[in-house]
Amino acid sequence: MKNIDFPLSVYDPHGRLKLPFLFWCVLLLQARTWVLFVMAAASRQQGDTLLTLFYPDHDNFWLGLLPGIPAVIAFLISGRRDKLPRCWALIRWGLIVAQLILLLWQPLLWLQGDELSGPGVTLVVLDAFALCWLLTNRRLRACFLPHED
Repeated sequence: MKNIDFPLSVYDPHGRLKLPFLFWCVLLLQARTWVLFVMAAASRQQGDTLLTLFYPDHDNFWLGLLPGIPAVIAFLISGRRDKLPRCWALIRWGLIVAQLILLLWQPLLWLQGDELSGPGVTLVVLDAFALCWLLTNRRLRACFLPHED
């Protein structure tokens, strides 16, 4: 979808809008438990210590993988978005729902007795920003529209 509102520099050689840099940052934010899981697996012996440090309750760790699934899928199919247009269009809404879940998760844990911490507050602020950005960024929204030749 070419739109004269976007400069030519934001299009790739195939005429598709390039995904904004913040999109990749949001994917990392949403898949933070997946990133931690990979880091723990890579560190082998220190992996259990790393997981216990960030997730003392192992049930929260396994549940934490669920909201990252749309981000992992978006990462995997981002290079093939023109071949899977329906799936790609749905991914944006999946990312929005996952971001909303992540935004509500931390305050819910605080209400259940977890202590208020700096990293927790920071994650809530980042989650709120990411949700607003996913909902309002025109270029990102245009990236999820079907590509017209």
